[in-house]
Amino acid sequence: MILVTGGAGYIGSHTVRRLIKKGYDVVVYDNLTKGHEWAVKDSKLVVGDISDHDRVCNVIKKYGVDSVIHFAAYSLVGESMEDPQMYYINNVGGTMSLLKAMMDCGVKKIVFSSTAAVYGEPEEVPIKEESRLNPTNVYGRTKLIIENILKDYDMAYGLKYVSLRYFNAAGADDAGDIGEDHYPETHLIPLVLKTAKGERKDIKIYGTDYSTPDGTCIRDYIHVNDLADAHILALEYLRENRSNVFNLGNGSGFSVKEVIDTAEKVTSRNIKRIETERRPGDPVVLIADSEKIKKVLGWKPQYTELDKIIETAWRWEMKD
Repeated sequence: MILVTGGAGYIGSHTVRRLIKKGYDVVVYDNLTKGHEWAVKDSKLVVGDISDHDRVCNVIKKYGVDSVIHFAAYSLVGESMEDPQMYYINNVGGTMSLLKAMMDCGVKKIVFSSTAAVYGEPEEVPIKEESRLNPTNVYGRTKLIIENILKDYDMAYGLKYVSLRYFNAAGADDAGDIGEDHYPETHLIPLVLKTAKGERKDIKIYGTDYSTPDGTCIRDYIHVNDLADAHILALEYLRENRSNVFNLGNGSGFSVKEVIDTAEKVTSRNIKRIETERRPGDPVVLIADSEKIKKVLGWKPQYTELDKIIETAWRWEMKD
C-alpha cells in the first residue's frame, strides 16, 4: 500500500490516478487546504495533517502502508518570503513529523517531491543534479533542508529515498476531468489560459530585457503525467534499497512570450499582454538536464511539445 501525502493536490492527484491505473493500492492523506476531494473521488482518502503523528501512524497501520510519496507542502515562492515561519513549520516541521511516524511504524521508503528552486540562480544551463545548490527563496530552502534530512535519515536509520527536483509542472490529464486548480493561481500557463477564456483581462510579462532571444525569461515545462510516471519509476527503484536524487524536466526551454504565442494558437484567441518591470529573484533561464533519470530509471517524457502540453491544460480549463 502506498501512502500519498498531499495526494489531492495538482501533481498528487495525477500521480494517484497513474498509480491506480498501474495496479497499486493507494491511500491519499491530505488536509484539503490546497487539495480537492473531487480530484481523488475514486481513491481512499483520509483527511488529516502530516503534523498529526498519531493519525499518520494509525493510517500506516490500518492500511499496511509500506512506502510513502510525499507531496504535502506549501509551494508559493512569494508567500514563502512574506511568511517564512509558516513555510518552515509546515514544510520542514510537517515532514519531520511524517518521518517520525514512518520510523515508528517501520516504513523506510519515501519518494520526495522536491523542486528546481533548490538550485537558485543557476551557474550552468542545463542544470545537472551536481550543480550548486543555492536557493534564493524560503520555499526552495525548505525543500533543500528536507533533502539533507533524508540523507541523514538514510545514513542513521536506513531510510531509502528518491528526491525528484521538478521544473515547471504543467498540463492536465487527457481525460480533462482533473487539472491545475490553485487559489490563488500563480503559474504562467493557467494564467495565460484564463486570460484566453476571458476570466482575466490580461497577462503580465515581468521583464522584457533579459539576455534571451526575445527578452523574456525561459522555463522548462514538464507535463504533470510525465511527472507522475517518474514517481512510479522512483517507487520501483526504491525496491532495490537505494537512495538517489533526480531532476525532472523536458530539457528544453520556452520563453514567456513563446508560451503566450503558443496558447494563442492552441485556443485560437487573442491574449492581451502587458509588459511590466522584472520581478526580483526571477532567474533568467531554468532548464533541466534530465539525462540521469532517463539513464537510471528509464524515464522518458511523453509530452515534449509545448502545444501538446497546453492543449491538455486548455481542455481542462474549458471543461465547464
